[in-house]
Amino acid sequence: MPIKYLVELLLLGAIWGSSFMLMRITSPDFGIWAVVELRALLATLVLLPFVIAKRQLGDIRVFAKPIFVVALTNTAIPFSLFTYGSLHLPSALTALLNGTAPMFGALLAWLWLKESMTNLAKLGFVCGFVGVYLLSYETLNFQGVSLVPVLACLAATFGYGYAICYIKRHLAQAKPLAIAAGSQAISALVLLPMALYFPMPGTPDLNSWLAVGFLAIVCTGLAYMMYFHLIVNIGPSKAISVGYLVPMFGLIWGALILDEIISGYMIAGGLTILLGIGLTSGAISVSRFRRKTVVNQ
Repeated sequence: MPIKYLVELLLLGAIWGSSFMLMRITSPDFGIWAVVELRALLATLVLLPFVIAKRQLGDIRVFAKPIFVVALTNTAIPFSLFTYGSLHLPSALTALLNGTAPMFGALLAWLWLKESMTNLAKLGFVCGFVGVYLLSYETLNFQGVSLVPVLACLAATFGYGYAICYIKRHLAQAKPLAIAAGSQAISALVLLPMALYFPMPGTPDLNSWLAVGFLAIVCTGLAYMMYFHLIVNIGPSKAISVGYLVPMFGLIWGALILDEIISGYMIAGGLTILLGIGLTSGAISVSRFRRKTVVNQ
């Protein structure tokens, strides 16, 4: 994988890592449905001018049915489930649960798409799981944590894994920007009745509005442009590995903004996750090592 895509993967992980903290801030005042509706609506407004400028509206019309499926499984349902989880769980825990998305993606790719994995890639997935475990070892107190929101977050990550496989199967010919904009626009339409029916439980202040704006414009609109760009250039199975980076950055943002302490376990977990990304993406491989050895000789 070229270095520029690894940098883009890291940047996307940093952006998405902040989204769980932002959901934790915004969901008590806005409520579940207002948060997810604003995310989808504002993201659509960000993406639509780019789609028009690149003349990709036709792709949204041609691939309307599969984009509708992606809208439900990659946006509307997961956003709602994670926002629900944010009302009941610490943001660090929701970020850590998001790290299971590559696991579901790999499982479904193996069962559904019949994809094979190299031994190093399998080791990379194991490193990712170990890294997520190390990150959670000292940071979370599970006493009093309800199982229902945890299962809701896991269902959301299953949706992400399903969506990445569905895109590979049914939307390989569609433009990534059209998929991103179309799925957000459809999600905004699907979620609108719920947002109108259920009133906001609180009165958001300026900080809450700024947080939901950043969540929608940067963490959703701009981030999905990057995500689908990576899907096209490095493939779905490698792009979804960003899910391993999200927990690490979620803890980093918590330490910088919420003054949470980063322990040795967190550092070890972060390094293990980066190793897993390198193995699953092919950035670290036996053949690459051998080529470098031959060159040095």
